[in-house]
Amino acid sequence: METILIQRDEQLRGLVTITLNRPEKLNAINFRMHQEVQEACRQLADDAVARVVILTGAGRAFSAGADLGGRSSEAPRALAAANEQADPLAERIRNSAGNRTAAALESLPQVTIGAVNGLAIGGAVVFLACVDIRLAAESAWFSIPEVDLDIPMTWNSLPRLMRELGPARTKELVMTCDRFSADDALRWGFVNHRVPDAELMPRARALAEKLLAKDPMSLAMTKSTMNALAESLIPAHVTHQDPDYLGYARLLARERGGHGPGQA
Repeated sequence: METILIQRDEQLRGLVTITLNRPEKLNAINFRMHQEVQEACRQLADDAVARVVILTGAGRAFSAGADLGGRSSEAPRALAAANEQADPLAERIRNSAGNRTAAALESLPQVTIGAVNGLAIGGAVVFLACVDIRLAAESAWFSIPEVDLDIPMTWNSLPRLMRELGPARTKELVMTCDRFSADDALRWGFVNHRVPDAELMPRARALAEKLLAKDPMSLAMTKSTMNALAESLIPAHVTHQDPDYLGYARLLARERGGHGPGQA
């Protein structure tokens, strides 16, 4: 695969690590990465050997969020020309890529661990909201800047963020777009553990080892039940129109002569 690495642990049978692997772009999430993460999740859904999955990033970032490349002065004209011939249904499907990736991560049957090794912005925070347990390096920080970028929160992110952070905290972070630290994330319950940078992956593997020692069926049934409870409390499907909101935002941007936004 071009944008992610999938590694089966040689020492811990049942552990798989998915690494977002565009370090030169701070692991920004492009359409190819969406496709590859979705494909990896499809493969893992049929994998009875894999029982724990670690999600992390290559280099100095977990992920800078959606790849918003091409925001130069040339971009608006190029985008406008391209969209004169755009297929609205094809664009709608493309706009829903983030929704599909988030759903794929959240529905993995394996226990998932997010290892946040650096900055996590916008869509990257959504990815993390879809995993079961989160560890953050001390230097890690988070940001949800969509409103500042004139982008609505999509990818079915708001229900997931509300589950993890509560309504008031989610409103504050989404509306102010304020950056928050690993200490903040720990205090608010978004991450389970904050660890020294050098200990992040060893601690994630130690947690995986502890989980792998548990009864497989008990663990799998506990996860599926917990996911069902979370979905019944704050269902993600209530934001089913997210791809259309993103499409409307792009139309407005074109009318203003600006760039076409995508989830950060």
